[in-house]
Amino acid sequence: VCLFLMAANVLEEDSMEQDIESPVTIHQPKLPKQAREDLPKNINKECAKRKIQRYVRKDGKCNVHHGNVRETYRYLTDIFTTLVDLKWRFNLLIFVMVYTVTWLFFGMIWWLIAYMRGDMDHIGDSTWTPCVSNLNGFVSAFLFSIETETTIGYGYRVITDKCPEGIILLLVQSVLGSIVNAFMVGCMFVKISQPKKRAETLVFSTNAVISMRDGKLCLMFRVGDLRNSHIVEASIRAKLIKSKQTKEGEFIPLNQTDINVGYYTGDDRLFLVSPLIISHEINQQSPFWEISKAQLPKEELEIVVILEGMVEATGMTCQARSSYITSEILWGYRFTPVLTLEDGFYEVDYNSFHETYETNTPVYSAKELAEMASRAKLPLTWSVSSKLDQHAELETEEEEKNQEDQNERNGDVANLENESKV
Repeated sequence: VCLFLMAANVLEEDSMEQDIESPVTIHQPKLPKQAREDLPKNINKECAKRKIQRYVRKDGKCNVHHGNVRETYRYLTDIFTTLVDLKWRFNLLIFVMVYTVTWLFFGMIWWLIAYMRGDMDHIGDSTWTPCVSNLNGFVSAFLFSIETETTIGYGYRVITDKCPEGIILLLVQSVLGSIVNAFMVGCMFVKISQPKKRAETLVFSTNAVISMRDGKLCLMFRVGDLRNSHIVEASIRAKLIKSKQTKEGEFIPLNQTDINVGYYTGDDRLFLVSPLIISHEINQQSPFWEISKAQLPKEELEIVVILEGMVEATGMTCQARSSYITSEILWGYRFTPVLTLEDGFYEVDYNSFHETYETNTPVYSAKELAEMASRAKLPLTWSVSSKLDQHAELETEEEEKNQEDQNERNGDVANLENESKV
């Protein structure tokens, strides 16, 4: 009986443990066979689609954050640029705080001078000559500080000639007030006249394209200016951002390589009146020399384009930036024309600025196309040498035949001599 009870208790404990573990081990979703086969494929596809992190965003802002900057004192050494680079809300806050603090500071000093001289004890006494007339408290001292620094001069509160310390303070406040005005007003003027907003009217095409132009494979993108005022001395550059590993094994993240967009021919200097198509010829010096249509989606690269020039209205340098990743480079496309000739003028249709159309383009890389072209020219270039080789072979064959005939003749003569001796 005892053994029976012990066995029953063990079975109950096992059943309880199974009930506790059952939510994990038993209750699992049962998927159909097709779903179970498709699930890993979908997961693999999602994992295969690696998102390329942009170095420069489409709006031109650099996607780089500076962290662990310990030498923060360098920002204070260039305080003017630091204030200009701040956001508007912080800039306005600092603008208001600087003036308020200076007015309060000098107002406190004016009140202390009046208090230490005893002007507060002789308010309304016509026989007493105060340092500042009609100054009867801190509020009036604060108002006098504002009038002095801003040179308003209402005429109600005025400094007297019986207060040398007040005259010195007046000189100090006037000089410091002029410095504060020059610094803050200059900062606000530079902040307002920054050409960043002008760069927003310089547009780049959404996609870049690769197609044939003048018999050569080219990478192209389009730029345009929405304003009637032109960008003076406009120039354009392009950079390829791609990680690389050197022959010594050093890994260089985000390596920058120049992309020639007409530096040697002067095509990189633009007269940007109407939209222009910027072309990069894919040759042996190009980083796209060995990239084909099938290989392009596998590349992890980014093309950063930089357009800069002087604003005609202000003369300040303006820079606009954009970038293209591999998914934004269309192979075998061209840009739709946007310029039409009207009655006496040219009209630009910006509705078609980003549009492209498909064109016949080989899927091979520029290197493979060059090799195909060289193979097609081989019979023509080697025709003379091949004929010389054929003549040389014929001459050697004739010499070998003559040698064989001579040997046969020598053999016949030897046989005759032997016969005669016998």
